[in-house]
Amino acid sequence: MATIGMFTSTAKGFKGSVKTLNLNVKTVDFVPAEGDNEKGPDYRIFAGATEFGAAWKKTSREGREYHSVKLDDPSFPAPIYASLVETETQGEFSLIWSRRAAE
Repeated sequence: MATIGMFTSTAKGFKGSVKTLNLNVKTVDFVPAEGDNEKGPDYRIFAGATEFGAAWKKTSREGREYHSVKLDDPSFPAPIYASLVETETQGEFSLIWSRRAAE
């Protein structure tokens, strides 16, 4: 696992940046998703006007809240799966990359 982004909470969602060896997006916004679909995302993720991901609210087995994040774009060889988790500093969140287990 690796930290690939840092975010702060905003009045409506989260704002921050994502950086990997191949990706460097300086302004990333988590915007509340509209609609009543139970399985739909809680947030849509944008780089400028381009939507490139979504996030779902989850709770860990230990009872800690986090967001399950999927980033995808035609330029990516595969989707990026990560978790947005609160750090020890209130209002600050880390985007932690994790490779999906083979099914």
